[in-house]
Amino acid sequence: MKYLYKIWNNNRSLIIFICLMSVFRSAVADWYEVPTGSMQPTIIEGDRILTDKMAYDLRVPFTKISLLTLGQPSRGDIIVFDSVAANNRLIKRVIGVPGDTINFEDNELTINGEKLSYVTVGELGLSETKEEDLLGIKHKIRVSKYASKMQSFDTIIIPKGFYLAMGDSRDHSADSRVIGLVPRAELLGKAKRVIASLDYDNYYLPRKNRFLIELD
Repeated sequence: MKYLYKIWNNNRSLIIFICLMSVFRSAVADWYEVPTGSMQPTIIEGDRILTDKMAYDLRVPFTKISLLTLGQPSRGDIIVFDSVAANNRLIKRVIGVPGDTINFEDNELTINGEKLSYVTVGELGLSETKEEDLLGIKHKIRVSKYASKMQSFDTIIIPKGFYLAMGDSRDHSADSRVIGLVPRAELLGKAKRVIASLDYDNYYLPRKNRFLIELD
């Protein structure tokens, strides 16, 4: 006990700081590393994403127990969630909310009978970058120039308590087309901005053009 008391006396400020920071990261905000390109061009490999963990719920620190519901995900939100189906932490964009009727054909979405508009804004090798108007939420997506089984699914009605989430890199994302709809209980928070980014192909040096970028 004397040894522990000595450690406490000598490092009290540091211990308190670490405890407060741990609580903050658990219940208020955290940052996550993105290891894949499933959200390109919005998010790229090596991005560190600041996530608002109070966007939807106030939780007991270090648990997933919700004390208070603060909001619901909206169409277009970029969410971070612990997927049981994928056995992994994922980051995707909300495409469908409860009650939506959604169809996906040839990489184009129809939501509640309204076909979304798409404008090609660039090309990169075998893919194109398009601006998708997600019923008022405009953002960029990346699609392949060639057909794949990821480019279509049958009409689905989103049930209560679930969300349809997709990656912005539509042909290279293991999202709701693979793992199924995302349960509300799996949500960890809303991705807000890129706080920093490390270039894996350049000795992990920081990318100077990706500091504090707000996500759209």
